[in-house]
Amino acid sequence: MLEPNTTPTSLATADVAGDLIKDGTEQSFMQDVVEMSQTVPVIVDFWAPWCGPCKTLGPALEAAVTAAGGLIKMVKLDIDKNQGIAEQLKIQSVPTVYAFWQGQPVDGFQGAVPGSEIQAFVDRVIVLGGGKPVDGGLADALIAAQEMLAEGEAVDAAQTFAAILEEEPASVGAYTGLVQSHLALGDLAQAEAILNGAPAEISQAPEMEAVHAQLELAKQAANVGPLTELQAAVDADSDNHQARMEMAIALHVGGDSEAAVEQLLELFRRDREWNDGAAKVQLFTIFDALPANDLVVLNGRRKLSSLIFA
Repeated sequence: MLEPNTTPTSLATADVAGDLIKDGTEQSFMQDVVEMSQTVPVIVDFWAPWCGPCKTLGPALEAAVTAAGGLIKMVKLDIDKNQGIAEQLKIQSVPTVYAFWQGQPVDGFQGAVPGSEIQAFVDRVIVLGGGKPVDGGLADALIAAQEMLAEGEAVDAAQTFAAILEEEPASVGAYTGLVQSHLALGDLAQAEAILNGAPAEISQAPEMEAVHAQLELAKQAANVGPLTELQAAVDADSDNHQARMEMAIALHVGGDSEAAVEQLLELFRRDREWNDGAAKVQLFTIFDALPANDLVVLNGRRKLSSLIFA
């Protein structure tokens, strides 16, 4: 563990509607980490796409940061794409997590750790920044609810998220989790009602915008035909743009976001102006609905840029 090298005396209150979690680069490291940590502690998660434990640690760490309601921020750095920073900070393995305060690393750990240790780490960093630790019970409950949702236990997850909101009405993580639970249950009306009832101070948070996109995609899916029929229509006429669009929607809802993005890219390649640029709009809706560091998003954005500037 890195030893603290400064004793901060105060913490500027972070805006809970701000960008709590983002993907960083070597070019943005100074602004996102060094400069940002002058006013609020910043956790840096060094990860890699091929790292199995990273896939477990990352979401749990994000949940704890979200539960902190702006007292701490997080930057995710792919070491394969940012080797210079990884070498500079002597990152030997992933996952590795460092916490920065006032421009300096003040704490850290390596490897996947239990949720209780993640929360303890986040609490220590919040205290270093002059803040008050999050209610451990609520933070642990948020992590547990997200695990329930990931395992398909949407009803139990919804009940837990709702209980958290009774204690912490402005919890971004609980609000988004509750919406996602109702989406998983197919209750789109309730999901939309929950979103519309979100407190003003969190309504513009990036996480809330992501579930707005997820809801929009779910509503679209209710109006498309069976995937096999749409595939047959596209096979019969490769310029049937409406069928290709609906096929992309069906693919995404069926869990194959990568194939959905490929169909939309093909539609954009064939006719980027079709239906007022619908292919591009739909691509960005899918990108917004997925985690920013998802490989489908990263590859899709790169391919779309290539088509736009070809």
